[in-house]
Amino acid sequence: MFPGKVNPRKMKQMMDKMGMSMASLEGVERIVISTAKGEYVFDAAEVVAMTMQGVTTYQITGEPRFVAKAPAISDEDVKLVMEQTKAPEEMVRKVLAETKGDIAEAILKLQGP
Repeated sequence: MFPGKVNPRKMKQMMDKMGMSMASLEGVERIVISTAKGEYVFDAAEVVAMTMQGVTTYQITGEPRFVAKAPAISDEDVKLVMEQTKAPEEMVRKVLAETKGDIAEAILKLQGP
């Protein structure tokens, strides 16, 4: 961040003069960031809160894993696939989930070769 070697005590003094403070958040167990396509989950992360001029910014350090959202499968889609394939509802719901709600692909999978 700063060129050369900086004395930690001098760094603290500079931060105090700028009205800046940093603190690690202790006891963080999990962080989840939700998006339209899924969630980024940090199971083990370090979080630092930095306050400068009344605004607090959080810095997350860690490796996230992405969990895709399951598509919403409507009853109408299930009914349509059941009518086309004569497959039971449980199987149709499972295959629709596997195909991420793609009706045509689900029908093809359930009809087999």
